[in-house]
Order: sequence, then C-alpha cells, then structure tokens
Amino acid sequence: MFPDVFDPVYIIAVFFFIVGLHRMSHPLTARSGIVWAGWAMLLAILVTFLMPGLRNIPLIVIAVLIGGGIGWIAAERVAMTDMPQMVAIYNGMGGGAAGAIAAVELLRSTSVASLSALSVAGGLIGGISIAGSVVAFLKLQGWMRQKAITYPLQQPTNIAVLLLALVMGGFVVDPSIIGHAFNPLFPFFVFSIAFGFLMALPIGGADMPVIISLFNALTGLAVALDGFALTNFAMVVAGTLVGAAGSMLTLLMAKAMNRSIPNILFGAFGAKEEAAGEIKGSMKPIDADDVAVMLAYANTVIIAPGYGMAVAQAQQKVKELMDLLEARGVSVKFAIHPVAGRMPGHMNVLLAEAGVPYDHLFDRDEINQEFENTDVVLVIGANDVVNPAARRKGSPLYGMPILDVDRAKNVIVLKRGQGRGFSGVENELFYADNTKLLYGDAQESVSRLVQALKKL
Repeated sequence: MFPDVFDPVYIIAVFFFIVGLHRMSHPLTARSGIVWAGWAMLLAILVTFLMPGLRNIPLIVIAVLIGGGIGWIAAERVAMTDMPQMVAIYNGMGGGAAGAIAAVELLRSTSVASLSALSVAGGLIGGISIAGSVVAFLKLQGWMRQKAITYPLQQPTNIAVLLLALVMGGFVVDPSIIGHAFNPLFPFFVFSIAFGFLMALPIGGADMPVIISLFNALTGLAVALDGFALTNFAMVVAGTLVGAAGSMLTLLMAKAMNRSIPNILFGAFGAKEEAAGEIKGSMKPIDADDVAVMLAYANTVIIAPGYGMAVAQAQQKVKELMDLLEARGVSVKFAIHPVAGRMPGHMNVLLAEAGVPYDHLFDRDEINQEFENTDVVLVIGANDVVNPAARRKGSPLYGMPILDVDRAKNVIVLKRGQGRGFSGVENELFYADNTKLLYGDAQESVSRLVQALKKL
C-alpha cells in the first residue's frame, strides 16, 4: 500500500468515529454508535499495520490479542453497577498509552524542540490522566475512602509537584540547560503521575461524574498531542474529538451541580459533614403494605433513582414494580438527575438494562414541573439530588439544581438508614410533612412492594 493511501483511509475511520459519537448521544442509537466507532478503530488499526517501516509486528499482534482478550472478558463479566469504575480505569489506560507513546518518542531523542515539546505535553497530560483515573477507580470500587481526602498544605503541595513536573519537562525539551548531570525524563513522569494522583484525592464521591469526564477529556488531549508529534492524522482527529466531547460533558456536569470546575477540583466538597442544624419535622417510617396501597390507588407515580438503586442492583425489581402499576392504570415516569449515580447516564444505563422503555425516562428540566401534580414520588437511593437544602442560602448545596420531589403530594424514600449523602449535608426532604421513609436495602424494599401489590 502506498503512503499516500494512509491518510484517506484514516479520514474514513475518522468519519466513522464522528458518526458513532453522534449516535451515542441518544439512548436509542447509542448501541449502534458504539459499533460504528468500533469498526472505525478496527479500520485504523489494520491500516496502521500496513505502514512501511513498522517493526516488531509479532510483538504488537501479541499485545493486541492479550489486551483485546482481557478487555473482552472484563466487559462481558462486569456488572452494570460496576460500569463507572470500568470506564474510569479504561479511560486511564488510554491516558497511560498516550504517556507511553510520548516516552518512547522522547527516548529516541531525534525530534526537534517543537516536537519534543508536544511529546512532553502529551506525556504530562497522559500521566495525570492515568494516575487520576486509577484513584477514581479505587474510590468507586470502595478500595479507597470515597469521600474527599484532605491534608494540611494540600494545594501548595499539589502546585509544587506540578511545577516540578513542568520544570523537568522543560529540561527534557532542552537538555542543554542542565547538561548531562542527569536524565530528567524519569523524574518528569514521576512528578506528572504524582500530580494526577494528588489531584484526584480531594474529589469526593458526589463529584465522580465530573472527574471521570475531565480525565476522559485529558486523555483525548494527550492522544491529540502525540498525534501532532508523530504527524499521525487519525490520532490528532480522534484525540481532538474525545477531548472536545469530554470537555463539553465536564462543563455540563458542573453546570448540573451549579459549581465551577475549580471548586470541584480544589474545593474538597463533602470532606466534612455539615453541622447538624435545626430542621423542622421528623423522620416518619412507613411499612411496605401502606406504600403499596398508596401506589396502587395513585393516578401518577414518579420514580427518582439514585446511586443506592445501583448499589442494591434493584433495577430489575423496579421494572417489575413499574409493570404492576401500569397494569393497574397508573402512569409511571422516571426522573433522572444528570449527576445521579457515579457517571453520566448511569441511571439511564441501569434502567435500560432492566428493560425500562426510553420514553419513560425524563431529565430534570423535562419533569420538574410535573411534581406538583404527582400523587406519589418514590425516591430510590437518591439523596443530594433531591435535597431541598439546595434552595436555602448558607447551605453547601445552595444553587445546585435538584429534582423538586418535595413538591409532590406524597414522597416515599427508600433508604438503608438515616445517613447523609456524599455531600455530608442533612437532607431536609426526609423531615418534610409529606415524606415517609421505607427503611431497608433497596432491592429488598422494592421486592416487598411488589409482593404487597400482587396481594391487592
């Protein structure tokens, strides 16, 4: 194959990438979008094998088979509730790959200064991405404290580590500054990875959707920079697409919480719980039989799911509950907050897996005006995204757009105990006059509701 053929084939692959990305923007076409993007990646890989001068092909094939096999098996076995941490770690691997490519290019020491600078930038961002993504994975998996981790002089320490990484990167680009005293490449990557690790520590569980999107954007940017250094058209365009999409999603997630990116990264939100204040009312428990009667004789029911539903893997039972209510003529809808769960679209994916039709799912802007006329709202494992404290000045949640479930005629909250959400803010919804709490594991509680409904 002639060299002039590669770029046109890469352009075709990029076209498939764009089509796939566009189709992934809607739940009904998301699956086919992934297939389109997969074929694009396969095409780009195959044509790369035909490039002249490519060496170590057997080793590359073995690596592709091993990596692809591990990815296939892991994707087949991962539970939908564990999808956020899988996305986090695989995204980190993309950043790590970009960093490794940059390291190889810098080790060659044949690039001009401008290309070395691009490789250094790609290595810096790739190292930050893989380290931060690993921390996100560990937090989501429960192998590290999920709330924000803070310590004295945290931000000055982070800034110092980043500055050291930048200084080492400068030495890599222009070794003449320090002569041959030492090789700055290794400390450059050490400080880059260290900064990514330290940067992710103060990110609390409630901010995980944003940080995953941010590291996804950084991975795309690292790939694009490596593409410029390698003059690889496909890497430049694909990396730019991923970086742009990740950046837009990051901004949208931050907007959904009415917080700035710097506040999310450096605010250590949720590290300390809010001091208990005087909240009017009391928590009022209710049993499953009484809730079943309320649901059975309601005209409209809205279900607001949250991370607790994912942890309990209750989505199948929720679908069964929806079917029973609709069989009785009850209108059932789902209210999805943009940051409910641990990744963008987490609740949508879980409910879709359970067979809930897409036309039953409504985002916050679409459904908020309906709560006032709703007979019963069933809150399953959601906390901060339904907390009316977000409307009160002085609350750490103030200004965060929430689901206005407290304005419904009746609110039933399925909850394991009386603990607070990831923000550490007491939920005023639980004390409202129109709210009652059904305690227990979400799956067990919904199962009890299903059985009680069947008896009516």
